[in-house]
Amino acid sequence: MQVTCGIDWAEDHHDVAVVDSDARLLGKLRVTDDASGFQDLLHLLAEHGDTPDDPIPIAIETSRGLMVACLRASGRRVFAINPMAVARYRDRHTVSRKKSDHQDAVVLANILRTDAELHRPLPGDSELVKAIAVLARAQQDAVWDRTRAHNRLRSHLREYYPAVLEAFADKRERLLAREARAILAIAPTQAEAAKLARSKVRAAVTQAGRQRRIEAETDRLLKVLRQSRLRQPALVETAMGHQTLALLAQLEAACKACDDLASVTEELFLQHPDAEIITSFPGLAVLTGARLLAEIGDDRTRFDTARDLKAYAGSAPVTRESGKSRRVSHRRIKNSRLAATGRHWAFAALTASSGAHDHYNRRRETGDRYYAALRNLFNRMLGQLHHCLITRQKFDEAIAYRPPQPSPLDATA
Repeated sequence: MQVTCGIDWAEDHHDVAVVDSDARLLGKLRVTDDASGFQDLLHLLAEHGDTPDDPIPIAIETSRGLMVACLRASGRRVFAINPMAVARYRDRHTVSRKKSDHQDAVVLANILRTDAELHRPLPGDSELVKAIAVLARAQQDAVWDRTRAHNRLRSHLREYYPAVLEAFADKRERLLAREARAILAIAPTQAEAAKLARSKVRAAVTQAGRQRRIEAETDRLLKVLRQSRLRQPALVETAMGHQTLALLAQLEAACKACDDLASVTEELFLQHPDAEIITSFPGLAVLTGARLLAEIGDDRTRFDTARDLKAYAGSAPVTRESGKSRRVSHRRIKNSRLAATGRHWAFAALTASSGAHDHYNRRRETGDRYYAALRNLFNRMLGQLHHCLITRQKFDEAIAYRPPQPSPLDATA
């Protein structure tokens, strides 16, 4: 008799339901989100045939949390079902749109009873990959936080202090440059910038890490900062200067978090056996490779074919067809973190691989726009990566971008 379990999770408790192959409710329970609650859950499962050799599959609406981690550690197959899918399954059992936690647990158990083959269990990744995923995602979040903090500071400075924006307009990092942050720390307003001593500017530039052309850079900054410009009223400018210092502190914290997390992520990633294969690809640095591994994992049974991996990453197109209408477009439902990493990888590969650059140019010549061509390049490289990880071999440019061989018919013609 097939038995399935559904768990409707909450912050401090979880509703559990166990059903059999005929949709009969065998047992239900509300457990707390702690060790005793987990033991109660195991006892309920054991009462209905759960054994180490034949564990009961479990459906839940999240892939994170202590309960999920403990269930996965115990060797059980856990299915993370999208809440939107659960809402549609709920309509199969009732048309009144009533909802309760117990009812949702029953719905989750019935999803596995009827459509288990249409859903993927959580992958059996190693502990090392799970740790890399935590750090890589945290580092990526820190980068996004840093970008938001930079944009907020830049928007604020435009309202009263355009001189500092002009001073670092030619820098690739703009306000993220250490020199820019050092100058803002000692002169958060136009009034203070106009009174800066040359020695103080030189010291700030030196402490920011510059080692060459220090005197020339000091003269350039003083010239820009001392120019006559439009000003806010004195009291308003002072108040805005205090706000700048607060925004600058947030930016400094975000920059430090990015650097610290990047360091530990790279160190942990290099310990993984797949790191050597992943970094052999053009355009994949250590940090980008860590983000990639964090999202695809090291459970090689998770994606049976490269096509499955491409769909998960959102690089493979999707077809919408109805009657005489047929439309092929890019995927909107995807792993957004993996898709963002793929854009960086494809862009970096343009200059690191002649084969990748030629493939990109061919796509542009056929009419693809910039992002469509990059996405197509990422799609191809992702298939190559899947093959190399399965066969345990490094990237080879000559094989990956081998020119098409002429057919025998062409030769006889």
